[in-house]
Amino acid sequence: MVASAPVLRPALRARAPSLALERRLWASGHGVVAGVDEVGRGAWAGPLTVGVAVLPRDRRVYKVRDSKLLTEAEREALFERISAWCRAWAVGHASHEECDALGMADAQRLAARRAIEGLGLEPDHVVVDGNWDFVGGGRTQRMIGADARCLSVAAASILAKVSRDRIMRALAPHFPGYDFDLNKGYPCPRHKLALAADGPTSIHRRAWVFMDHLPWTALHRPAPEPDVGQLRLDGYAITMSEPRTPDDDRLDAVQDDIDAARRTAEDADVLIDPDEQRFYESGDDDTGDDDQTIAPPG
Repeated sequence: MVASAPVLRPALRARAPSLALERRLWASGHGVVAGVDEVGRGAWAGPLTVGVAVLPRDRRVYKVRDSKLLTEAEREALFERISAWCRAWAVGHASHEECDALGMADAQRLAARRAIEGLGLEPDHVVVDGNWDFVGGGRTQRMIGADARCLSVAAASILAKVSRDRIMRALAPHFPGYDFDLNKGYPCPRHKLALAADGPTSIHRRAWVFMDHLPWTALHRPAPEPDVGQLRLDGYAITMSEPRTPDDDRLDAVQDDIDAARRTAEDADVLIDPDEQRFYESGDDDTGDDDQTIAPPG
């Protein structure tokens, strides 16, 4: 039995993502339009997860929002409705080991590839949230704030978030004290205290810089790669290790501040690609209780 739709809090009622972009793409001949979103990139433990959703043209599920705007209970209430509504959907994961071995960018590409492969049909156009194409294939449209503006991406964000949250809740009893059922592997004071006291678990991403000063138990931590520079001598490039300097650390800190400011601006929907702005239209009214069957244009 499909769960009933959650009652929307007043703050969410006017913030509905729309089908405007999907309708434009369908009208231009793109038969299979997929929305894609990731979750877990900033977590310290657990997998990185990518969700993908292909929506039908003739039915609409109401009260879908960007997963970040919803409570855990609201996301869970919507999950079965969305999964039953989608023409096709899938999630793909990159494990914490793969995040360490590949780096976060390639791990996200791997999770996206697994999600697309799990659809059972091939999208001819993909919409991703943000300004980075981690899907590839020459069929991707990037949209900052797509999880709040584009309905298929919003649906994908909920499918990915709920799927990953369920994994972390299932793992939580095996790692008491880390509160994975509550923080889902993300940074928080209790998580930091547990790491400081007991060190990382077997599902933590062990190659991250924050692990440098933690206690280590019997777990193996991969040795970090040395910082590499080059010395040119008589036309030959000789690879050599170079120690980091305080200036390097200061430059890294400045770049981190710049990246953080950009992410904040993106989350606030300040940075919008002018070429993509034309696809944004105000969301359809979806505050009713019943889902809708949409008649095809006559």
